[in-house]
Amino acid sequence: MSYLFTSESVSEGHPDKISDQISDTILDHFLADDPEAKVAIETLVTTGQIILAGEVNSKTYVNVRKVARDILRKIGYTKNEYRFNADSCGILSSIQKQSIDLYHGIRKLRKSEEYGAGDQGFVFGYAIKETENYMPLALEISHYLLKELSSIRKEGKKMTYLRPDSKSQVTLEYSENNIPMHIHAIVISTQHDEFDTRERMHQRIVQDIRNILLPRVKKVFSKKVKKLFTDRTKYYINTTGKFVIGGPHGDTGLTGRKIIVDTYGGRGSHGGGSFSGKDPSKVDRSGAYAARHIAKNLVAAGIADELLVQISYAVGVEEPISIFVNTYGTSKVDLLDEDIVLNIKKIFDLRPYAITKRLKLCHPIYEETSVYGHMGKKPRKVWKYFFDGERKKKKQEVELFTWEKLDYLPIIKDVFNI
Repeated sequence: MSYLFTSESVSEGHPDKISDQISDTILDHFLADDPEAKVAIETLVTTGQIILAGEVNSKTYVNVRKVARDILRKIGYTKNEYRFNADSCGILSSIQKQSIDLYHGIRKLRKSEEYGAGDQGFVFGYAIKETENYMPLALEISHYLLKELSSIRKEGKKMTYLRPDSKSQVTLEYSENNIPMHIHAIVISTQHDEFDTRERMHQRIVQDIRNILLPRVKKVFSKKVKKLFTDRTKYYINTTGKFVIGGPHGDTGLTGRKIIVDTYGGRGSHGGGSFSGKDPSKVDRSGAYAARHIAKNLVAAGIADELLVQISYAVGVEEPISIFVNTYGTSKVDLLDEDIVLNIKKIFDLRPYAITKRLKLCHPIYEETSVYGHMGKKPRKVWKYFFDGERKKKKQEVELFTWEKLDYLPIIKDVFNI
């Protein structure tokens, strides 16, 4: 019997995502000058105000207020009518030193490769042969709707009434064999300028979404996905009729409140820990990236069509407490899921130090993760610019989204004899 499944995304102008971007960009500035920095930054945004809090242990200095304002300008919060302006909002910083007890508990005078996990917890990685990047399709479409909407806004040629805050939601209809058959519904809410009349406003936005946004989104996807957009697809666009008050003036934003948007859109599972603002010693983040790396490589290697990996840790302990695999009955190898776990242990070193080194996580790579998902993006090298502790500008090349690389396929095929 067919069924429906829904995922959502939020734009870079959404209050929670503003907070994530500020927290991750501050983290990047610490790591750019001090790769060993220990950082846990939380950001709150509300009408005309940003509050920064958390713990840092680092040898360098970061002008956190400047970082926050630069991010707001980049997003587009540059007008007073938004009631949240990069140049005029207040910024309160209450950042303190990391707990010495925790610091020594993790290290215990060990060699660096024996460092323990920065906290207890469990994480999940997930991959599915539903898209070219092994991500759930409903989430991918949700992300691209808002990426293109943001591009249209920043180009400034069409839909010139757009403001930074927006949300999307996509519902897919699946067959009883778990194959996407049809886009059942698309929901888009986008912040906008004032219009002359409420009726004209809503009509114009609906027309522009259909005639400008959707054609651009469809170009991104394969013919197979394009066919899922049909005459039966239902559209719910700005269903309240008006969305002028938005961003931090409309809702308070906090770091780490969009963890499902950040990962798999509700498919698979989530350990509950957020990512943004945390350095890689926190396994909430590094462990989740390692789990995604494992799941994606296993699915790409042909071990299963869909696969979930869980890894659990104890604070101060270097080896995982447990590893769990679920192939949802899609395994292509003559092994039980628990036997797949044994092979994972042979292939992947899951100690925190090994993960950090393998995936190059002590580099300033996190601003790019903080919006439109941490998973499913293309790995690539880029040049980034930072100010060091002496406030001198420095250029640094970094490799983004290393956990998305399909670099373990030969080893997996060898160990699994496929």
